[in-house]
Amino acid sequence: MTVPPARTGGTDGPAWFGPARTAGLLGPAAAVEALAAALRAGPDPEDCPPRTAVSVPGGELLLMPAARGPYAGVKIAGVAPGNPGRGLPRITGGYLLLDGPTLRPLALLDGPALTALRTPAVSALAVRHLTPAGRPLRLVLFGSGPQAYGHLDALLAVRPLARAVVVARDQTGAGELAAYARGLGVPARTGGPGDVAGADLVVCCTSAREPLFDGGLVRADATVVAVGSHEPTARETDTGLVRRSAVYVESRAAALAEAGDLLIPLAQGAIGPGHIAGTLADLVAGRAPADGARSCPQLFKSVGTAWEDLAVAVAVFRAAGTSSAT
Repeated sequence: MTVPPARTGGTDGPAWFGPARTAGLLGPAAAVEALAAALRAGPDPEDCPPRTAVSVPGGELLLMPAARGPYAGVKIAGVAPGNPGRGLPRITGGYLLLDGPTLRPLALLDGPALTALRTPAVSALAVRHLTPAGRPLRLVLFGSGPQAYGHLDALLAVRPLARAVVVARDQTGAGELAAYARGLGVPARTGGPGDVAGADLVVCCTSAREPLFDGGLVRADATVVAVGSHEPTARETDTGLVRRSAVYVESRAAALAEAGDLLIPLAQGAIGPGHIAGTLADLVAGRAPADGARSCPQLFKSVGTAWEDLAVAVAVFRAAGTSSAT
């Protein structure tokens, strides 16, 4: 793809990175590496400012600020559940990247495009540390929207896939995603929740509010990734799976404030706050087990945090040949 030159965020105003430009500048593999580098450099994601959520007539507005080193930034995202019925994206908004020392605007990025790149990259980074290398994985993928496509691309950047089974309410969408996977060289078909019994990797990126499958079907050596919700009352996985899994999160503070997959079992008394085995930073730093025999499923629950948006936005900005300057 030919990428037009970006403005540098000087006197003419911040550079604009639309959806096509963002995707053209930074691929899934580079986004994964940007996140890993940010975690290795610190600071601790537990110190990242919490997300602010405000209910509005159309849905929800989310404010996600972060600052690290020479950059700062804030994402303003809209979640509009009624938009798909209007033929519009469910996620809207934008990301404002700032020079850290002066807070001068440097760039404005399309919010959905940034999220579509960031969220799958976070999942892929976790998968790289929670699944064995060198063996193609049998994937079951729940969802058929932009995040499902993004996750398929990102997973292929870190692991080979032996096959993919797509499970979605929209059967037409599921078939189209399966065809897309076949176009990438992955044998793929549509299926149902019971297919998790044969999966090495289960990835959930849906808007579901109730568990998508029976967690008892998940094999002890499988990995499950759930990214669809940041709401305390919504979840994609059931209590039984969470209780018998080693659970990893981006941030304990964020997960225990927003992750319904954990908060609902916690309220039921099925687990305690100490049930979380580690964080993504622990995995990247080698402080948590990544290989070897598995005695239970590995579950990575993501809610999305502001430092991730900043890390990927900076990587996009730098890929355009620009830099932060005071």
